[in-house]
Amino acid sequence: MHYDIHGLTDPNAPTILLSSGLGGSGAYWALQIPALAEHFRVITYDHRGCGKTGGEVPENGGISAMADDVLEIVDALGLTKFHFIGHALGGLIGLDLALRRPDLIDRLVLINAWSIADPHSGRCFDIRLELLEKSGVEAFVKAQPLFLYPAWWMSENAERMAHDDRHHVTHFQGATNIKRRIAALRAFDVDARLGDITCPTLVMATKDDLLVPYTRSLRLAEGLPQAELHLTESGAHAVNIVFPDASNEALLRFLQRH
Repeated sequence: MHYDIHGLTDPNAPTILLSSGLGGSGAYWALQIPALAEHFRVITYDHRGCGKTGGEVPENGGISAMADDVLEIVDALGLTKFHFIGHALGGLIGLDLALRRPDLIDRLVLINAWSIADPHSGRCFDIRLELLEKSGVEAFVKAQPLFLYPAWWMSENAERMAHDDRHHVTHFQGATNIKRRIAALRAFDVDARLGDITCPTLVMATKDDLLVPYTRSLRLAEGLPQAELHLTESGAHAVNIVFPDASNEALLRFLQRH
């Protein structure tokens, strides 16, 4: 597992582990790292099958296998307690860890995540997989921002998106890995076990998320015993990229609260 350490260098400093969504790249958190690294030791990593970690996503094991990969990093760094921030699929990994290893998670942040997949999200994934299978990698990559960002943001960031498209095509994680990762998140279901997760949790969501209905986050906030909801009108699925300053402020306010 490839990981990077940012911010405070003291191994005893309060630590945050960041886990991205379907794209699986630690670089997803580029706009959060500077703000968080002023106060914490920040760990980012590339999921198995992605980026510098590479390899192949296991055919079986689902989200728990991805959580096992995080535990490999935890063991390598000797972590005994840390905060965990997960976006979408990364949030599912956080929920799995909070259930299996509650001793490790201090505070949990879930950004546009879910306890059980929504049928609407399934429709979106069906469309994306069909694009991949019938039109190829470039079409799959070009469609990806439609599920991540608001239309106005895409209009104002056309040059960045063109650069990202080229990068994602060049570093595409492979059709098999994508299919297995989507299958894992579709199979994930801890809805009946939310009451067993007792760590303080911040549930962040946006009402204009096209991929994951914000009602999935309402369910998380309702079912998690120590959850608080941070719901905004705009920002779409990748709200931490669209509105980084506001997102970072909300994260720090929650993580630094005694």
